[in-house]
Amino acid sequence: MKKKFFTVLLAAAMAVSVTACAKSQGEGNKGGESGSGDAQDSSESLTVWCWDPTFNIYAMKEAEKVYQKEHPQFQLNVIETPWNDLQTKLTTAVTSGKTDTLPDILLMQDNAFQKNVMSYPKAFADLTDSSIDFTQFAEAKTAYSTVKGKNYGVPFDNGAVIACYRTDILEQAGFTVDDFTDITWDEYIEQGKIVLEKTGKPLLSSLAGESDVIVMILQSAGGSMFDEQGNPFIAGNEKIKATLEIYKKMVESGVLIELNDSDQYISSMNNDTVAGTINGCWIMGAIQSAEEQAGNWAVTNMPRLTGVEDATNYSNNGGSSWAVCADSKKTELAEDFLGATFGGSVEFWENILPSGALSTYLPAADSDKYGEPSGFFSNDTVFKKITEYAGKVPAVPAGTYYYEARDAVGTAITNVIGGADIDSELQTAEDTVKFVMGR
Repeated sequence: MKKKFFTVLLAAAMAVSVTACAKSQGEGNKGGESGSGDAQDSSESLTVWCWDPTFNIYAMKEAEKVYQKEHPQFQLNVIETPWNDLQTKLTTAVTSGKTDTLPDILLMQDNAFQKNVMSYPKAFADLTDSSIDFTQFAEAKTAYSTVKGKNYGVPFDNGAVIACYRTDILEQAGFTVDDFTDITWDEYIEQGKIVLEKTGKPLLSSLAGESDVIVMILQSAGGSMFDEQGNPFIAGNEKIKATLEIYKKMVESGVLIELNDSDQYISSMNNDTVAGTINGCWIMGAIQSAEEQAGNWAVTNMPRLTGVEDATNYSNNGGSSWAVCADSKKTELAEDFLGATFGGSVEFWENILPSGALSTYLPAADSDKYGEPSGFFSNDTVFKKITEYAGKVPAVPAGTYYYEARDAVGTAITNVIGGADIDSELQTAEDTVKFVMGR
């Protein structure tokens, strides 16, 4: 869903907290290079492919500034490359045997990371034995770029899930945000019914046919659409079934309203249609575009499934990580640069906070800037809170055909809401993914 409304978020607020799953607004390399013209030829330079000038490219240039303090001759040549173009260029380079055309570093969507490494194992450098301390990142985040026990990616942005509520609307129904903290989905629905009855406003909105809410709930319970071996695990998966049952209850009770497009989704938060939202923390940018609502929003954790072993109040939705290309002649420099900035500098993470990029580098949560209160969100220290949430997200198998599985489950929930049998729909979804995988 995030991809579909990135353009709206960018237009609404410059400091939008968007994750790397967003689509770039640029075209190829047109106007996309930054750094000096001869940076590519320097032994102290690196070429980077990534997208979004206000987020990913901005972060890279700030990382360059931090690294230059100890390495004054260092320069980056950042080439703006939309994600779809980047994926195409990567595939073309590998299949044509021209991996020397790849940059030193490229940005990868988390949910595409494992599929790319497994499909093109010789294209990416193994960072496991580098100087980067991967234990300093949230475990669930590093899991996206870990293949067969080896680390291939340096984590970037934080997609930790947050529940946001309009405190003024909750107050009308006799609640505070504390009543929605550390709760179960059953409690959420019952309280949501009261909010709906007293204010006429649902608690939550989502896009019809999308599986974002489903996947967030599933991961919070330590569940996945795949088993540890990467096989589809949808049919007979009790955690997925419990998730679909909760989603159906929310729709039937009116606590959740389904909308047709991303414009309606954003508007539902900005125009008082709903009393809250649950999504990756990047959604804060869309919320803050309604400046007149400043002070009337609060952030807490999401609900958890009832009666499900390992269920938590924490999940993730979206994010990206940096990969070092194996054919780079400067892999050691690339590793040192990433380790000294994204994987080792609290100062760097503080510097990019205005862009909305929240860290999964755990030490950043203890920084002064992350501890500053947000006037928009009820003067709460939301940045520190969200970073702590990220460290509690269960690590689950992503599966190399993650996006195909999401689409199949999205179709299943649409049919279930229409009256179809859950077990039959989950079997159909699994069969669909197996067909795509050629099994």
